[in-house]
Amino acid sequence: MYSVFKRIFDFIIALISILILSPALIPVIIGLSLTGEGHVWYFQDRVGKKNKIFKIWKFATMLKDSVNMKGGLITTKNDPRITPLGGFLRKSKINELPQLINILKGDMSFVGPRPVMLKSFEVYPQDVQKLIYNVMPGLTGMGSLIFRNEEELVTMAKKKGLNPWEYYKTKIYPYKGELEKFYQDNRGFLTDLKIFVATAIMVIYSNNKIPFLFFPNAPKKKI
Repeated sequence: MYSVFKRIFDFIIALISILILSPALIPVIIGLSLTGEGHVWYFQDRVGKKNKIFKIWKFATMLKDSVNMKGGLITTKNDPRITPLGGFLRKSKINELPQLINILKGDMSFVGPRPVMLKSFEVYPQDVQKLIYNVMPGLTGMGSLIFRNEEELVTMAKKKGLNPWEYYKTKIYPYKGELEKFYQDNRGFLTDLKIFVATAIMVIYSNNKIPFLFFPNAPKKKI
């Protein structure tokens, strides 16, 4: 029953948000048209509900051929492949707003486990793979809250001489898996509301302690 209510809520709020934000996003579209090789939209295959692949929408923040440049799929802080406007869009999370279209289409929800690339999905432990997308992936979620500074963590690991992809496999994804299992065990209206509110607060005031103020029993792990 809650899933039906949640889908109706997602559709209505996504539609209203698109209508309200459209005029404000026009400067972003113009700016991206004039920078970063005129590259406005970015589409990428992600794993969605029931492990089905869908195309996620984002504002383009990197050079067109960035995936074939040094760094590949992993983006670090101050990555040279990020366009002049892209850095601001990534830091402010404005680059994620086109996912309102994914929500409208029914690919995503406002709250749920973040949809990842297939290569990243395969890094999750088998028990996590079986359950993580039993629900709709979200614009924000437990993993998003705890790992809001993910690029900074990867950058620090790289500076220490660690392989970024190995750091993802051995540190980030195992912990993200635990967080998403926690979400599955506690999912419901109150949990989604707390994640939504915590995300809004962290957009304005980023502090790693905020998620644990809302979820004191969430898994804690040094990474």
